[in-house]
Parts: sequence; structure tokens; C-alpha cells
Amino acid sequence: MRAKKSYGQHFLRYPEIAERIAQSLTPGLTDGRVLEVGPGKGILTTFVAANFSDFRAVEADRDMVAWLINHYPAWTDRILEEDFMKLDLPGLFGGQSFQLIGNFPYNISSQIIFRMIENRVYIPEMVGMFQYEVARRIVSGPGNKEYGILSVLTQAWYEGTYLFTVDRDAFKPPPKVQSGVIRLKRKEHHQLGCDEIRFVQVVKTAFGQRRKMMRNTLRGLCEDPGLLEAERFTRRPEQVSVEEFIELTNHLFPVDL
Repeated sequence: MRAKKSYGQHFLRYPEIAERIAQSLTPGLTDGRVLEVGPGKGILTTFVAANFSDFRAVEADRDMVAWLINHYPAWTDRILEEDFMKLDLPGLFGGQSFQLIGNFPYNISSQIIFRMIENRVYIPEMVGMFQYEVARRIVSGPGNKEYGILSVLTQAWYEGTYLFTVDRDAFKPPPKVQSGVIRLKRKEHHQLGCDEIRFVQVVKTAFGQRRKMMRNTLRGLCEDPGLLEAERFTRRPEQVSVEEFIELTNHLFPVDL
């Protein structure tokens, strides 16, 4: 298991941490179907394999794939030498749902979250290790400086829980940052109740200038400036909950659902 940065790889040293991460997945949720991203040297994979009957691990590093198969030949058919960002997620388990787990490469961790959201119909739960600041950002609520685009777009479809912090010295070599482990559980609804493309546009535009009132930042999106005169648009985006962003989107772009 590793934490990737552009300057290198950092492998988790302590099996007890890997076991705790693996045990944070809900048993029985997907009949044992789990995908691990970036297994590294397999410290987390060992516990995933012990607890989930139908696991896969996707690894883009050819040398690491060869190392894993050499040391764990029983996993030969379970290790996929592919890029997670290009992997056929709907077809991975024959169209069935699966849980996602991993010590995610820090340099693409946000992209992994967005890809999970795009494929949320197949992924009811994720447990992952991120750079500490990113982990806090994903689960942060409104009224908080960590709250932003990643928070809103994730929490629109998933309930987030911060589980625990992993210190730098738990890795070899130690990275320059701490890590945080979170769990995301998909919400029951499959529709937001608004135009989802417009919702994403509103959120990204609002946080593009997060210190300004949304009345000013959203003006370029709205054909009728009068719609922005409502009091709700006098706030800054970091003060607005996910549910309120949905209401704002419907106010600006009403649709029949």
C-alpha cells in the first residue's frame, strides 16, 4: 500500500493500519465485490482478500504488478494492470455494484473521487486514504474554510465520515504530509432534484471567487439578473449547504423532474 506523490512512492509500514482500513468497509454490502486502487506491495490487499471473496486490485505500474504476482501468485487473476481513470467500471463486475478502497495516489485523488461520483450507481461505498487536507476537504461542512467544490459535489451523493489520521512515520520513506482515512456512503437518492449539469456549474462558478457574494459571481450564468436579487444570493458559497445549492440551482434553472 502506498501514498503517491510526484516525488516518489511511500509504502505503509504497519499491517494494523491496513487492517483497520479494510475493516472500515461494510461487510456484505456488495456480496464481497471490492476494487482496490493502487495496491503497491499488497499490505492492504492482504486484508481485503481475507475479508472479501471477490476482490480486484488495479495497478498502473507494470513493475509493481510483476512484484505482486511474484509474491502473491494466488492473486494473478485479481491484479489488473490498468489505469483506474480509464478502467471500465460498469463492466468490472458484470454490471454489479462494488465497494471501492485504496491508499489513493495523492496527485490524482480528487479525480478518483469525481470518477467515483460519475459511476455512483455501481459504487455504494468507498473507504480511502488521502492527503490529510484533501480528506478533511471532502467531508467538511459549510461555514468552514475547508468546505469547497470537492465537498459539495461529493456530499451531493455521498455521506462522508472522517475515520482517523495516519502519521508520516507510518510510511517508508515518510512523506512530507499526514494522511487521513475517510468513508463515503452513497445516499439513497439517485436524482438531486435539479438539473445536475447546472448544479455542478453553479457550484464551480460560485467557488471560483469564494470570498464574493454569489449575487456577483453567478451573474454570468443568469439570463435574468432579477433572479439574483433574492436574499439567498447575498451569502458566500462557503456558507451554503448542499441542499441550499440544489435550491439555488432550481431557482436559477427550474426544470420539471
